[in-house]
Amino acid sequence: MFEQTFRNIDDILHKDAGCGSELDYVEQTSWVLFLKYLDDFEKDRQDAAELKGEDYSPIIQKKYRWEAWAAPKKKNGEIDHHKALTGDDLGDFVNDKLWKYLSKFKHTADSPNTIEYKIGEIFGELKNRVQSGYNLREVINRVDELRFQTSAEKHEMSHLYEDKIKNMGNAGRNGGEYYTPRPLIRTIVRVLAPQIGQTIYDGAAGSCGFLVEAFDYLSDPANSKDKDGKKKKSLSVADRRKLQQKTFYAKEKKSLAYIIGTMNMILHGIEAPNIVHTNTLSENIADIQERDRYDIVMANPPFGGKERAEVQQNFPIKTGETAFLFLQHFIKILKAGGQAGIVIKNTFLSNSDNASVSLRKELLENCNLHTVLDLPGGTFTGAGVKTVVLFFEKGKPTKDVWFYQLNLDRNLGKTNPLNEDDLAEFVKLQKKRSASENSWKVKVTDIDAETFDLSVKNPNRQDETVLREPEVILEEMESLDAEAAEVLETIRGLV
Repeated sequence: MFEQTFRNIDDILHKDAGCGSELDYVEQTSWVLFLKYLDDFEKDRQDAAELKGEDYSPIIQKKYRWEAWAAPKKKNGEIDHHKALTGDDLGDFVNDKLWKYLSKFKHTADSPNTIEYKIGEIFGELKNRVQSGYNLREVINRVDELRFQTSAEKHEMSHLYEDKIKNMGNAGRNGGEYYTPRPLIRTIVRVLAPQIGQTIYDGAAGSCGFLVEAFDYLSDPANSKDKDGKKKKSLSVADRRKLQQKTFYAKEKKSLAYIIGTMNMILHGIEAPNIVHTNTLSENIADIQERDRYDIVMANPPFGGKERAEVQQNFPIKTGETAFLFLQHFIKILKAGGQAGIVIKNTFLSNSDNASVSLRKELLENCNLHTVLDLPGGTFTGAGVKTVVLFFEKGKPTKDVWFYQLNLDRNLGKTNPLNEDDLAEFVKLQKKRSASENSWKVKVTDIDAETFDLSVKNPNRQDETVLREPEVILEEMESLDAEAAEVLETIRGLV
């Protein structure tokens, strides 16, 4: 039902003058879905309160609830088209009354960590772009057919919503901004193997894919252990409360990504996500205290961004490269003994600029960089860069690095994406960091003590060329040019 409904909604939005891109389709589907989800959420809460003999105060006033304006029903359960708004009446109500009412929740909520506050943020950032009230009525009618009251229904809907986010990312320039391939995220989660009671953080959250997958992983009792180290048969009320309130934390700079990430987490079952709308890199990492730190960091920071000089002042290793600043932030915000899985461009392993060398030195001397997963080109659709995943533990030096090179017998792309079977061998071998045709270890004593170059050639594949790809060379040239420009700018300031 969900899949066909989503297709029907897209067909309707394609006809509307206010929606011209995949981004618009996701944005406009999102707020309507969210309001229907919220209505079913309220009904669940009300039923639970009645079973306990308690009173329930609805979040949304009666006249703004879904059943009042979107889908008033006859006794037989069908929409009452005499009462349901449509055309200009519907557009005027949504834009002039509903939106203003919902956006005020941000200012009246008791705390940012409440669903009321999140409602206010969502409707304070998004806009209704569906220009035709008749098209909007068709969308509402389709969404009203959906139910979000059983775990199976919520599971199906949340995964289809993820597919919509994926399509938005694949549609053009937004590529990796909103979507990291879910097989890769699930692999990172499995390697880090979080446990209930640990805190998990993503400071470049996008659509919150890492946190959503970690929530799904921890919601399965088979992945959680009790205090004796045995697998749990079920999660306790206290466990579920920790997952809802004290496990997942995120920051996101861009408004639309922040809102989509918030809705994505809510639609996956996290009622009031701990997501902060802020530029993570604007925070001086010297100000991070022990109370600010997390047990686990998993993230895919933006590729290729360039940060201003004032932002770079927040970091001990100065660089304009956004991902390198994020890496410093992630190391600093980890607790001692904390684990991280970070996606980064593979040129980080070999770039000879000062920032890259200093960061590699930091990782090897102050963290245990135990695993590097080398991914093939095409892993990120439309991104045009090769990537690696760095797995490390903070607080003790590296003794050796286990490399795994993902070699596939096909080219990855939009029509042939990465899947979990591709990564199955990596997950299996990584547990003991075993040697294979695709994996090997390098002792830290064999790594150059001046450059800390980590671009080690796979010793088990003699067919590999020793020459770097032109793209890698060009990226290094760009990085060196940028560093030279920064040095010149500093010199000019002194003259």
